Amino acid sequence: MFETRSRRAKIGLQILITVLVLPFLFPLVAMVQGSLAGIGWGNYEAVLSRPELPLFFRNSILISAGTIAVVYVCTMLAAFAFSKLHLRGREVFFWLILAALTLPEVVLLTPLFSTTLQLGLYNTYWSVILPLAALQIPFTVLITRSFMNGIPDGLLEAARIDGASTMRAFWHIILPLTRPIAAAIVVLTFIGAWNNFLLPLVFLQSPDTQTITLLPTFFIGQFNNDQTKVLAAAVITALPIVLAYLLLQRLFERGLAAGAIK
Repeated sequence: MFETRSRRAKIGLQILITVLVLPFLFPLVAMVQGSLAGIGWGNYEAVLSRPELPLFFRNSILISAGTIAVVYVCTMLAAFAFSKLHLRGREVFFWLILAALTLPEVVLLTPLFSTTLQLGLYNTYWSVILPLAALQIPFTVLITRSFMNGIPDGLLEAARIDGASTMRAFWHIILPLTRPIAAAIVVLTFIGAWNNFLLPLVFLQSPDTQTITLLPTFFIGQFNNDQTKVLAAAVITALPIVLAYLLLQRLFERGLAAGAIK
C-alpha cells in the first residue's frame, strides 16, 4: 500500500487529487444548477408527473438485473477456465476476448440490429441485455481472471483428491472466494446497463419497453426543447447510480483492488 509520510507529500497529494476531480465535478454542478433554472423545483415536479416514469424505472431495473446475471455467470465460468483449467489454446482465446475491448459500441450497431431482427428479439429486453452483457464481459473476465490467479491451485488439487469434480470444486471453493471481485462486477455492470442510452434508443421502440435513460427525450421535440426539464430528468436518472455506488463503495473498491493486485 502506498503511503505518504511527510506533511508536504500529503498536502501535495491532496492538491493533485482535487485538481483531478474538478473536471468531473463541474459538469455535475452545472447539471444540477441547470435543472433548477426557470421554475426551480417545478422542473422536477414536471418530470416526476410523467405517467411513463414508473414503467421506465421498471424496465431499467429488469434490463440491469438481466445484464448483471448474464455477465456474472459468463464471467465466473470464463475466468475459471482461463485461470485454472489446462485448455489447449486458452491464451489465444483469452486475447481474442480482450480484442473485443477495442470495438466501439457504435461500430457494432448494424450487425447487432440485423442479428436481433433475424432472431426475433427486436423491441424486447433481450435485444438490449445480450449486447450490453457482451460489451461488459471482456473487461470483467480480465479483472476476474487476475483475481482467480491469486487463488492457490492447491485448493483445487485437494478437492480433486477428495473426489470432487471440477464443477463441484468451482461451486464450493472458487465462488465463495470471489465475493470481493463479484461485488465490483455487479457495480460496474449495473452502471453500464443503467446508463446506456444508445442501445435502448435503437432496439426499444415501444414505450412499454423503453428505459429511464430515454426520459429526457420526451422534453425535446420539433416545437419543444425544454433543457431545464431535460437536466432535471438527467439528475433523476443518475440518482440510483449514485446511491448504488455510495452503498457498495467499500466492496467495489476492495474488489477492484483485489483484481488489480492478484
